[in-house]
Amino acid sequence: MSYIEPAPIKDKENPLESMMQRFDKAVELLGISEEMYHILKVPRKQVIVGLPVTMDSGEIKTFEGYRVIHSTILGPSKGGIRFDPAVNLDEVRALAAWMTWKCAVVDIPYGGAKGGVACNPREMSAGEIERLMRAYTTAMLDVFGPDQDIPAPDMGTGPREMAWLMDEYSKSKGMTVPAVVTGKPLVLGGSLGRTEATGRGVMVSALAGMEKLRINPYRATAVVQGFGNVGSHAALLLRERGVAIHAISDISGAYYNDKGIDVAAAVAYRDNNKGSLEGFTGAELISGDDIFTIPVDVLVPAAKEDVITRRNVESIQAKMIVEGANGPTSFKADDIINDKGIMVVPDILANAGGVTVSYFEWVQNRIGYKWTLERVNRRTDRIMKDSFDKVYETSLKYKVSLRIAAYIVAIDKVSSTYKYRGGF
Repeated sequence: MSYIEPAPIKDKENPLESMMQRFDKAVELLGISEEMYHILKVPRKQVIVGLPVTMDSGEIKTFEGYRVIHSTILGPSKGGIRFDPAVNLDEVRALAAWMTWKCAVVDIPYGGAKGGVACNPREMSAGEIERLMRAYTTAMLDVFGPDQDIPAPDMGTGPREMAWLMDEYSKSKGMTVPAVVTGKPLVLGGSLGRTEATGRGVMVSALAGMEKLRINPYRATAVVQGFGNVGSHAALLLRERGVAIHAISDISGAYYNDKGIDVAAAVAYRDNNKGSLEGFTGAELISGDDIFTIPVDVLVPAAKEDVITRRNVESIQAKMIVEGANGPTSFKADDIINDKGIMVVPDILANAGGVTVSYFEWVQNRIGYKWTLERVNRRTDRIMKDSFDKVYETSLKYKVSLRIAAYIVAIDKVSSTYKYRGGF
């Protein structure tokens, strides 16, 4: 499966509002001034474009596209492009801010950005999607650039769309510019290790948390909610390191085996079954919600936003939650989780492996030299482990959860950099 940068969408629980409440809490603990608060909160640039596209029927349809540059304080902005009917400016603005904190917490020299087009790619032909992506790229020629703003795949886009973006941008410059975008096919300058990068970051974060809790991975158990790109790779990598995976789930339900699931067999079954676990016989089918109640060491929510809320948090029996998805835990559930003594490795840290390898792809494009998979993995693991350790130390210093500590690390880095640059 191709890599897609995990990102939340708005729903009735509003995970984006949860993010802002945590942001506000971290700002208060840091003693950030009101002036700096607004500098960090207000996007640097917001672009709205109309995109006329000739459809296969001959009709010309105009789509609305967006690109929000939240911050360039740490470096060029970075963030995905999504094609989805629900895309709107408010959502893109919030997702761009999310990327700023994610890059800062793992000490990557990027600011945050996000883009999108309000469209339904499921109802469009490949030719229509290509014309739309090329139109969007042309409209953003003054925004995109290897030293300005570097897009990537997101919901509804993938390596194919990033190849079209790179080609259209390169035509405008009269030369090939692979570093303008990440998430490209390998033959066009994509990086080895990109597909499994987010799941790998989840694995490293889980092992780092187990070390602090003194849990032996070879005696540990885990469940993984969501078996797409992130969840399946996290499950495979955790199993490789000794952790028994007792349950996995997707839209068809949850699959439980108290003796441990053969994760490789589950992945093979899914890939040969139109991307679904439905009918998988290597485990007992249970309700999808029941996966949260299984007594294990590690729970990995890797599907969508707000799956852990006040309604089900009391029934969670895991010792640690490692967030593979963005916004899987609502703000209102945070205090209950903390009272239960459950360690949570938050989304902006745990799933930052994806943007880390995006950064590596950009670096390789800039120097014109491809790294081996072993080098990509080694450097990803080091960045994720170092970032976890810094967040953990910050949580002890401020006596807060890892989630608030991650925001403290990120906000402190961006605000300190702004002051050094003489922003005032």
